[in-house]
Order: sequence, then C-alpha cells, then structure tokens
Amino acid sequence: MSVSPHPSARAMRRVDVPALENGDRLTRPEFERRYAAMSQIKKAELIEGVVYVPSPVRYEGHGRQHSELATWLGVYVASTPGAGVADNATVRLDFDNEPQPDLLLRIIEGGQSQVGSDGYVEGPPELIAEIASSSVAYDLHQKLEVYRRHGVQEYIVWRTQDQATDWFVLREGRYERLTPNESGLYQSENFPGLWLDAPALLQGDLAKVLRQQTDGVATPEHDAFVALTRAKRN
Repeated sequence: MSVSPHPSARAMRRVDVPALENGDRLTRPEFERRYAAMSQIKKAELIEGVVYVPSPVRYEGHGRQHSELATWLGVYVASTPGAGVADNATVRLDFDNEPQPDLLLRIIEGGQSQVGSDGYVEGPPELIAEIASSSVAYDLHQKLEVYRRHGVQEYIVWRTQDQATDWFVLREGRYERLTPNESGLYQSENFPGLWLDAPALLQGDLAKVLRQQTDGVATPEHDAFVALTRAKRN
C-alpha cells in the first residue's frame, strides 16, 4: 500500500495562510505574513491599511523607465560613499503602511532610516522615486500623502503616459514642487550633486542624463557632502 508523503511544515503553513488580494484591509503584521507565504508575488504594498498588488510590468511604460532611473541613482551612489540606493525594497513606516517603492535613496549612517535585523528598511528614506502611468495613479495621491506624513524629504514621480516628471521637496511639513533651472535640470536639496536632466530623461537620452550627473558629483557641494557623511561613519 502506498503512503502519501507527509507535507512539510512550510507547505502546511502556506496552505493555512489566506491569499494576499488586491484591496484587502490588513494590519502590517498580517500583510507581512501573507506576503511571505506567496512567493509568486514579487511586489505588494500596504498603503493606509489597504493592499495594492500591481499588474504585470510592461517593458515600455515602466520597466525601461525604472531601469534608467536606477542607473542614474547608481551613478550618484558610486561617487557618494555614505549614500545607499535600493530597488523595490520594502519600507516599514507604521502599523498601516509598508510600501515597496520602485527606488529609494538613503543616508546610511545618521539618516532617517535604518536596516533592521531582518534586513528590511525601517523609517523613511530621504528620497523615493516611483514610476507611475499618469497623474491619477495612487503614487500621486495615497502614497504621496503617506510619504509626506512620514517625512520622506524628496519624492520623484515619472509619469510615463503624461511624459512628465514631478519632484517634490518636503518643506515645513508640506510637499512643494522643486523648480528646475532654465535648462530643465533638477538639483536635489538633500543630496548635493544629485542632478536630473528631466528633458533628456523624457527624450530617452540616458547618456546625457548620466553626463549631467557626472558634472553634479564634480562640484564642491558634493565633495563637502561626502566629507560630512564620512565623518558620521568614523
């Protein structure tokens, strides 16, 4: 007589855990429990207690743009010891909010966030960047409010359908739009030397975006920032 193999404890736990569904209202611990049990889901967020599970990602409209922003931030970090970039890292903000931003930039030592013993970011990173389809996306509504309330100092949204970028800076508890210079160049207020050529980005000219970023990290302001972050680590 054949005997069915006894299911592993891990498999039994997964059967017992309810599925993570778009629109569920959950606490953060329950959200993490369900998310951990569903290995097939690569991205899910908890925003104001509501679960958001994005649709599959297209190359054009998200994937390519995401990669180009990641490359831009990576070039900055390569020249900026003390700053760290992460792609799709979960961020624990409070009991009802656990976003998984497309990209984040944080000060490693002495910044607003820390990495917990289990590897998750806890607290608000200094800068978050998201790829959104248009101005009606939740990135510019529910998430914007959550990031503002928790003190994310700068928030970038690339609206791919609108062919536009938004760069918000937190000033006295409110988000205000950062004004680019006459050439369309954004210059970060919290990360000296972080420059973004928005017209070149929207035109798909990544080479120009990176040339401008290379100029940004060659400034005295960037040198002073690197010296400051180095002093915090020592």
